[in-house]
Amino acid sequence: MKDEMAAQERIFRTLTSHSGVTRIDTHGASVFLDGKRALKIKRAVRFPFLDYSTLEKRKLACEEEIRINRPLAPQIYHRVVAITEEPDGSVQVGGRGRPIEYAVDMSRFDESRTLDHLAKGGPLDAKLASAAADAIVASHAAATCADGTAWVSSIPALIEGNSDGLRAGGYFNADDVEKLGKASQEAFRRIRPLLTERGHQGFVRRCHGDLHLANIVLIDDRPVLFDAIEFDAQMATVDVLYDLAFTLMDLLHHEQPRAANIVLNRYLAATPADNLDALSALPLFMSVRAAIRAQVALARMRPPHSDDPGILGQAQRYFGLARTLIHPSAPRLIAVGGLSGTGKTVLAQALAPGIAPPPGAVVLRSDIVRKRMFGVEDTQRLPPSAYTPEHAARVYGTLAQHARRVLAQGHSAIIDGVFAREDERNAVSALARECGVPLNGLFLVADLATRQRRIGSREGDASDATQEVAALQEHYNIGRIGWGAIDASGSQEQTLQHCWNAIAEGKQGNLIGAGKDGTT
Repeated sequence: MKDEMAAQERIFRTLTSHSGVTRIDTHGASVFLDGKRALKIKRAVRFPFLDYSTLEKRKLACEEEIRINRPLAPQIYHRVVAITEEPDGSVQVGGRGRPIEYAVDMSRFDESRTLDHLAKGGPLDAKLASAAADAIVASHAAATCADGTAWVSSIPALIEGNSDGLRAGGYFNADDVEKLGKASQEAFRRIRPLLTERGHQGFVRRCHGDLHLANIVLIDDRPVLFDAIEFDAQMATVDVLYDLAFTLMDLLHHEQPRAANIVLNRYLAATPADNLDALSALPLFMSVRAAIRAQVALARMRPPHSDDPGILGQAQRYFGLARTLIHPSAPRLIAVGGLSGTGKTVLAQALAPGIAPPPGAVVLRSDIVRKRMFGVEDTQRLPPSAYTPEHAARVYGTLAQHARRVLAQGHSAIIDGVFAREDERNAVSALARECGVPLNGLFLVADLATRQRRIGSREGDASDATQEVAALQEHYNIGRIGWGAIDASGSQEQTLQHCWNAIAEGKQGNLIGAGKDGTT
């Protein structure tokens, strides 16, 4: 293999001899950037998880990379091109001489637009997070289903491999590594029947396999998934939630809890409800992914980076995250009620990222459930006949059913609905008691003018409420609220703080956030 590596270095020197060419090395490839073009050459290396030791193997790997990645990112991946030695001894890309190497021919993109770079610049906005989730949903919908037996059976060895890698170099406390490994194996034993059943249900697929933020890039303001695993089909044939978990975990690592929660909720809303019954796997999945990233960082702790505190710090943060995620907090149920225009949905979405366990609560919205019930798009307006007491009972029954499924998996839920009837609120209290979780009931209140103003400013929302509906609701007999009544007439930030105060203090039945004159 030394001869192969020496031959490659000659090719690499030739490619970088041209002005303006930049070379970037990873553990398995060298990428040459030249203007709008990028050439990716597999390095002549052999690792336990990949083998590029011969020219034929590197050619096959290039072809597989095109096959796997082009459907995800056709604007990036184009073809496999031969690097040839010409009769005069020169080296050319795509020449007519003898092939001496192969490369993936790609379009170069703006490296500063990968999500890891964007996350360092501040909070990722909701539109971007939703679009990233949509891209992941689309990739999973197109992915080929596989027998899940091999995937489930591989997890104990994967956990043990993580422990071995984290012990290497003595960078982490050995007891901490041991405890993480033990907790991970115990978590796997608990959920193994669930994972086996999901394999039978078609949730194990040939996925991207490496969906951390550096492998998602904005092109024309749309998230594009790239650099999917091509060298080991088995490594990428996993439960779809394990694939998603890499993105969720990395968003948490980059201090983007709101984006992580949006991605989770968007994904769950767009995929089969069976995923609600697998949320108990997320702590293990995210923890394993964090441990993998810690290992990747440790692998860079070699010359010339062996003394780089930034790389070690990154490894330590990933390791700390892995240890935290494997021990999820107990779940809770939060119900957000209030008449139309009080800001329930905005509040529920703002609360969700901060509700343990990570990446935050699953938000269950009555407006969305109703639209699903009638088989229409979220923003398609329904007729008044869709709002009969009978339909309302079905909506709240479905919300309770979904919340029960989420809570049963050890995950928190937020139910967002009007809850204008006392029996609807009592049913939520009964649900919390049945599931053995604490309940925080929050009922938002605001004057009619404020509610109508907010309703009038809505665009592209799932709610069908109009200003006329808001006026009619003034005559509702709400009865005894029994929950924390939250003054929602102020700013979104003020209302959110009032709710956090109510949750922290466990207040029920008083108007929270109002001053002596009734204002916030």
